[in-house]
Amino acid sequence: MVATDPRALRPARMRPGDVFKVGATGLRTRPLRAWLSALGIAIGIAAMIAVVGISSSSRAELDRQLAALGTNLLTVQPGTSMLSGEEGVLPYESTAMVDRIDPVYAVAATGSVPGTNVYRSDHIPEGRSGGMSVVAAELDLLDTVGAELAEGAWLNAATARYPAVVLGSAAAEQLGIVSVGDGVEVYIAGQWFTVVGILEPVALADELDLAVMVGWEAAAAYLGFDGHPTTVYARAEEQYVEEVAGVLATTANPEAPDEVEVSRPSDALAAKNAVDTAFTGMLLGLGGVALLVGGVGVANTMVISVLERRSEIGLRRSLGATKGQIRLQFLAESLLLSALGGVGGVLLGTAVTAVFAAVREWPTVVPYWASVGGVAATLFIGAVAGLYPAVRASRLSPTEALTAN
Repeated sequence: MVATDPRALRPARMRPGDVFKVGATGLRTRPLRAWLSALGIAIGIAAMIAVVGISSSSRAELDRQLAALGTNLLTVQPGTSMLSGEEGVLPYESTAMVDRIDPVYAVAATGSVPGTNVYRSDHIPEGRSGGMSVVAAELDLLDTVGAELAEGAWLNAATARYPAVVLGSAAAEQLGIVSVGDGVEVYIAGQWFTVVGILEPVALADELDLAVMVGWEAAAAYLGFDGHPTTVYARAEEQYVEEVAGVLATTANPEAPDEVEVSRPSDALAAKNAVDTAFTGMLLGLGGVALLVGGVGVANTMVISVLERRSEIGLRRSLGATKGQIRLQFLAESLLLSALGGVGGVLLGTAVTAVFAAVREWPTVVPYWASVGGVAATLFIGAVAGLYPAVRASRLSPTEALTAN
């Protein structure tokens, strides 16, 4: 009787390259099914990457805007009296008093001119002014709120005393005025005012977009303006913004500080960003559902692959392949299929983000954690989806597999 060396009976070990080759064999032999299954994974990952990328690009644009506009703008407006329930009135000296606060380096005010409408023609019926408001504006307003001119010029010491106006962007659009020049006028309170400028949209003071701005002296002389400011804009040094906000009400109206409302316009943009973040969470949930559907598609493909390849499994088992090697083969195939969909989804989602950001003129931002996490998620789903088919394939006996139809 001849003794047999036990080491000669050990199955050959599969190196990583061998695992990759046998795993890729199933994908190459059924390319259409593999591509369709990978597409399901890719759609889910692309949706998640695009949602995260677009949201991140939007936040980057917001940060860019705030960096340019500054987060140190504060506004003071009259509030409602707690005793009478009537709207308060800011004193004439409000702007000057706010300007005395040391960290405040820029102050300007606007004053509402109630009961005054704006028309493009004196033939338009009274009352059809499209919601535009007429406000008296101080000369430092443009620099204080960070506004820019789209056309013409801002009010100066001369034009502020005469019937001249600067239009907000929305007001100019409603009036159908796209440029300034000789003969461009608007009709206010029974007289014509020359349009000397048009503003770009004002991000931190969007109430000015639908406003028609008149010089402080001209508003008093031609429109009966009472001289009370209705909004005081103040720029403070960044490190003292909170402290300044705490004393603005008392400074602007010492006799009735409870009738003063103080706000920070940049907070409104931050609140908008919070709403966008919540919406992003919902879209990420939808992307997760799409990813789950893709995982089910991978599992279905692998189960069918096991059923169709029982003869192959039986042949490999009869030639000495172990149950572990069969499991590893089908698990590798599932992971390769998922990785193909994951990488494709990341590329597709990044492309969608780049196109959308370019159209909106935003910076393109795709967080690295989203790309890495997307691929990792697909590999995890691929492992879970391929586990049962791999175990099922390894449990087929060589005889059963070879005699299967």
